Amino acid sequence: MSTDEIKEYVFKITILGEAAVGKTSLINQYVESSFAEDYKPTLGANIIRKDVHIEKINARIRLIMWDLAGQEKYNVIRSMYFQGCVAGLLVYDITRHNTFDAIKTKWYEDFKKYVKKEGVYMLIGNKKDLEEERIVPTEEGRKMAENINATEFIETSAKYGDYVNKAFENLVIEILRRQNVEGI
Repeated sequence: MSTDEIKEYVFKITILGEAAVGKTSLINQYVESSFAEDYKPTLGANIIRKDVHIEKINARIRLIMWDLAGQEKYNVIRSMYFQGCVAGLLVYDITRHNTFDAIKTKWYEDFKKYVKKEGVYMLIGNKKDLEEERIVPTEEGRKMAENINATEFIETSAKYGDYVNKAFENLVIEILRRQNVEGI
């Protein structure tokens, strides 16, 4: 294979968290640079695709993002959505402590149970734009990320796009690194 040939990868990632933490909004911001004020709960799962080019290694990455419903009624079928998954974003809302607690008691446990041992996961504190309503301190998020061995902790604002691209890009880089892709 010549060095100027484009390498291609397909990665399935899941976006996990309680209802209304902003999972769909994070994906929409990343894929379309858009944000919808009105909340429409995801039913079951929503699958969104985005192609990304990583110049540094001349690679095209196709991300298949599974936006999993956070509602309790989907718990029974959720496990099948993890099949083939290599990474995940564990998302909580910085203004609702119960969504933060659910990361450890539910979402992290599900991810570890159904995804390969080498699966990459990152902790995301979303709704950074609602700083005046913040309940979960940044430091608490950092500590949890450390406790669950997340590859990274980032606070984002899906509404304004703050650190959204960085979260997804860093996740992709870490997946490539774990797969021993040369040049990363």
